[in-house]
Amino acid sequence: MKEIFKSIIPFIIAIGIFIIVSVAYFSPVLEGKKLYQNDIKQFIGMAKAINDFRAEYHTEPYWTDAAFSGMPTYNLSALYPHDYIKKVDKIIRFLPRPADYLFLYFLSFFILLIVLKIDYKLAILGALAFGFSTYYIIILGVGHNAKAHAIGYMPLVLAGILLVLQKKRYLGFVLTALAMSLEINASHPQMTYYLLFAVLILGIIYAIDAFKEHQLKSFSKSIIVLIAAVILAVGTNATSLLATKEYAKYSTRGKSELTINTNGSKKIASNGLSKDYITTYSYGILETFDLFIPRFMGGGNRENLGFDSNIYKFLKGKVNPSQAKQFTENAPMYWGKQPIVEAPAYIGAILIFLFVLGLFLVKGKLKKWLVGVVIFSILLSWGKNLDFLTNFFIDYVPLYNKFRAVSSIQVLAELAIPLLGILALKDFFSDKIAVDIKLKALKKSLFITGGLALIFVLFGSNLFAFEGLNDSGYAKLIPGLLDAIIADRKAIFFSDSLRTLVLVVLAASVLFFFIKEKLSKNISVIILGVLILFDLVSVDKKYVNNDDFLSARKINHPFIASEIDKEILKDTSYYRVANYAASLMNDGSTSYFHKSIGGYHAAKLGRYQELFDYQIAKNNMEVLNMLNTKYFIFTNDNGQEVYQPNKNANGNVWFVHHLKFVTNANDEILGLDSLRTKSEAILDKRFIKENLLNTYKIDTTASIKLIFHKLNELNYRSEANKKQFTVFSEIYYKNGWNAYLDGKLAKYYRVDYVLRGMEIPKGKHNITFKFEPTVIKTGTIIMVVSYTLLILIVIGFYFLRRKRLTN
Repeated sequence: MKEIFKSIIPFIIAIGIFIIVSVAYFSPVLEGKKLYQNDIKQFIGMAKAINDFRAEYHTEPYWTDAAFSGMPTYNLSALYPHDYIKKVDKIIRFLPRPADYLFLYFLSFFILLIVLKIDYKLAILGALAFGFSTYYIIILGVGHNAKAHAIGYMPLVLAGILLVLQKKRYLGFVLTALAMSLEINASHPQMTYYLLFAVLILGIIYAIDAFKEHQLKSFSKSIIVLIAAVILAVGTNATSLLATKEYAKYSTRGKSELTINTNGSKKIASNGLSKDYITTYSYGILETFDLFIPRFMGGGNRENLGFDSNIYKFLKGKVNPSQAKQFTENAPMYWGKQPIVEAPAYIGAILIFLFVLGLFLVKGKLKKWLVGVVIFSILLSWGKNLDFLTNFFIDYVPLYNKFRAVSSIQVLAELAIPLLGILALKDFFSDKIAVDIKLKALKKSLFITGGLALIFVLFGSNLFAFEGLNDSGYAKLIPGLLDAIIADRKAIFFSDSLRTLVLVVLAASVLFFFIKEKLSKNISVIILGVLILFDLVSVDKKYVNNDDFLSARKINHPFIASEIDKEILKDTSYYRVANYAASLMNDGSTSYFHKSIGGYHAAKLGRYQELFDYQIAKNNMEVLNMLNTKYFIFTNDNGQEVYQPNKNANGNVWFVHHLKFVTNANDEILGLDSLRTKSEAILDKRFIKENLLNTYKIDTTASIKLIFHKLNELNYRSEANKKQFTVFSEIYYKNGWNAYLDGKLAKYYRVDYVLRGMEIPKGKHNITFKFEPTVIKTGTIIMVVSYTLLILIVIGFYFLRRKRLTN
């Protein structure tokens, strides 16, 4: 019992430190405050209708009508039955947000280092260094919580895999299955996809070694165990994965049927996102030095420079003080090639130095793997700046073209660099390596990293132009302003280069004094820890700090109804709003109060995005009318927000008298150019097996109206003396929406590119649409079976292992 307690003491100490550090960094959470995150603010707007539905009906809608005229909630906000792994995740992330994600970074990386037999004190240092990587903190600041969540479980997944490869297959299986379940449950497919590349590189390195050592049989057993663990992890997340897979085909991530652009030119076929969209955020080759020198490229698009800056001194006499102060606090310092950068993806000067030390000191498979991962991720993060490689992956590597912002693959380097750096310290503090070898490695590392920093300190201001993508606007704004901006960029470059040089020299000095036995291992680790934390936290605090926290009430209820909202909300009928005062297709605020034709989401329905690009963006009023856009919000010439009712909106449902049939998506979208949506509808006859009429007789006494609606159900009542064709102002999504005519399942069609249409017999009828996605039922069955198998396999392995030990 004493031995067990002794073995868990390091974990208790580590967890205690991680809790204290996490809460200390985000100390406002102790006052009940919450971090302001713009993406989460937009998410709250998008999810308001869903949360209201849950509160009223105590069930999931899986559909929302508050954004983009209607869409599934699978990738927005969905709770699935029997999602027990989410409960495990909540136990692990028990701290207030965002301290919970920082704690997860620490804990996960600590376990990985323990699996690699790193001393727990050094493992604590490594975990803190990993968790405070600037990119990981910044994504919390902007609200990329799902990304942070998935990154947090990456080291834990790798720990499980490495345990299996170390032939500790029982424990490795359990950890891999659990960690992979948690990783998938974090719901950021892009990060999980990138993790797969790191795992593949690891597998290749170990497979080659197994072949050389004639250990392929043992390696194969490990692979089988890992495959079983991953299959069960996938199974425990079956509902969300199946729903996401189903939706992806119809989202902007799926293949478009259109073969023409908005201007009529031929469109390049793509089974995913366009190359331009994928590579918009491509890391500049020179920008890679940001990993080593925090503001090598100026930092972010908005840097607070203070009153001693060249910009403030220049503006002080030319504009009023408040304007000078505001511009200086949001100075455009970034001069790289990306459109927007919140902050540099700084890994740390000391960690880069230790990584280089690891290149000379660490031997074996792990070094090959980590170096391979770093090179791989950095090359791919360059995106369009390394066209041939990026194009190859987009064209030939499965699923690569489903994700944008290729620069974010750098998360792999941000994991591998500190990991090799800590392995380097492990070997450096080890007695197994001769002192002269350590000294040579130390000198080489210092010469490379310190020498590079020294070059930038001495000559950097003359090596680059320091000119950014948007600088021409500043040159025109006030003559001489651009010169002041560039002068501040040079000053930042010099100061941060000098800072990096000093930190590298200090870290090298600590290791030198350790070799000379002037410092003990424990003291060396403490000093390095202080230096690394100072390095990273001081940069992190520039971008995410206590000033970013607000009261919980303001975060939980981020939107206040304006007078315009209040006026529109007096109309209690069922309609939609187009808010042109905001960015229509990148705005979640309108969805907080209204049913919006816009929204805020990275994966909209593909056809709806096309409807916007080809029709709404051209202000086609017939299309806006068919979406039942009853109110427009816009900014007038005086800069004031105003609203205007649209009396010509088609309403919720209407009869049309003429059907136009086309044979492809091009004709379908272009047909909307001249379509009179109140009396005509356009259909693609490739998907129609029934004999629909071209013309339906007008019945002046016919009527149809919406009598009840909620997110996942709509009820209509019709009455007509003749057969009618009806258009419903609801988004067509065949995988879930079922139509019932007088309680019996009925056929309906996609009309007008995105809406629903249905032929209704004469007489009185009740028409009901219900969202009943079978994917939820199928996924739930698979999840329950997977959980059962996982538990049985773990128990079986346990007793089998005990039996072998007793024999």
